[in-house]
Amino acid sequence: MKFPKTYTLKEISEIIACDFVGDENFPVLGMNEIHVVEAGDIVFVDHPKYYDKALQSDATVVLINKQVECPQGKALLVSDDPFRDFNKLTRHFKPFETAASTIAESAEIGEGTVIQPNVFVGNHVKIGKNCVIHPNVTIYDRCILGDNVTIHAGTVLGADAFYYKNRPEGFDKLLSGGNVVIGNNVDIGAGCTIDRGVTASTTIKEGSKLDNQIQVGHDTIIGKKCLIASHVGIAGCCTIEDEVTLWGQVGITSGATIGKKAVVLAQSGISKSLEGGKTYFGYPAEEAREKLKQIAYIKKIPEILKKLKKI
Repeated sequence: MKFPKTYTLKEISEIIACDFVGDENFPVLGMNEIHVVEAGDIVFVDHPKYYDKALQSDATVVLINKQVECPQGKALLVSDDPFRDFNKLTRHFKPFETAASTIAESAEIGEGTVIQPNVFVGNHVKIGKNCVIHPNVTIYDRCILGDNVTIHAGTVLGADAFYYKNRPEGFDKLLSGGNVVIGNNVDIGAGCTIDRGVTASTTIKEGSKLDNQIQVGHDTIIGKKCLIASHVGIAGCCTIEDEVTLWGQVGITSGATIGKKAVVLAQSGISKSLEGGKTYFGYPAEEAREKLKQIAYIKKIPEILKKLKKI
């Protein structure tokens, strides 16, 4: 998330009422989660396990809950609760806007695009040319759709990320200030849910095709010309590279990368990143031929045990 202008470190510290370490005029350009930070961004960290990762990231401002040595060329925002204060920044720069109509006046809809009845189009949405948006689709604020996009009935683009901090009094939600970006020539089936990024974009690139009832988590990036069958569940912050095929009921853990042209067979569970150009099956997903061999060996165990008893 980039800010509308460059802010100073002091100005940001005043918004969240915290101390800072560094030049009060240190420039701050935006805020992001650690996997998408760039120079000029704020990143937050509230656990010692991740201090070094945050301090050594591309972020140049670290919102942290401990006074530590500040790396050269960076600045610190010292807070007793970085999670809370990151939410304060999201509220400040991307406040919730109520809807005044089913299709917002600020929405931009391209020539030749068809919007069927009962579609909701939120504030500042951009939809390209020659798209078809079928009934009961919901497109939340700031989502961007390219040209020749088809979205079938009941799909939701831009719902909040499923991201919570467990506190003694209950779960505390990390607010979502990102959006969803859909490339040209993408088809999305009925009843899909594609969550927006926390600070950046959940992205489906050009030419990809999604079946019905698919969940795509926050900040996930789906590459070009991917084919995804129904009931696939993709957690947040995943990278699905170009021309990947995911068959029905595949589940993918958070942060995993699926390499280019990989094929994952139905009902497989992906617990770690997978190389491209191979076919995978099972849980945990492994190369399909190897996994099928393992299953064949398992089936032979009763027969082997019977033979051992006779010896």
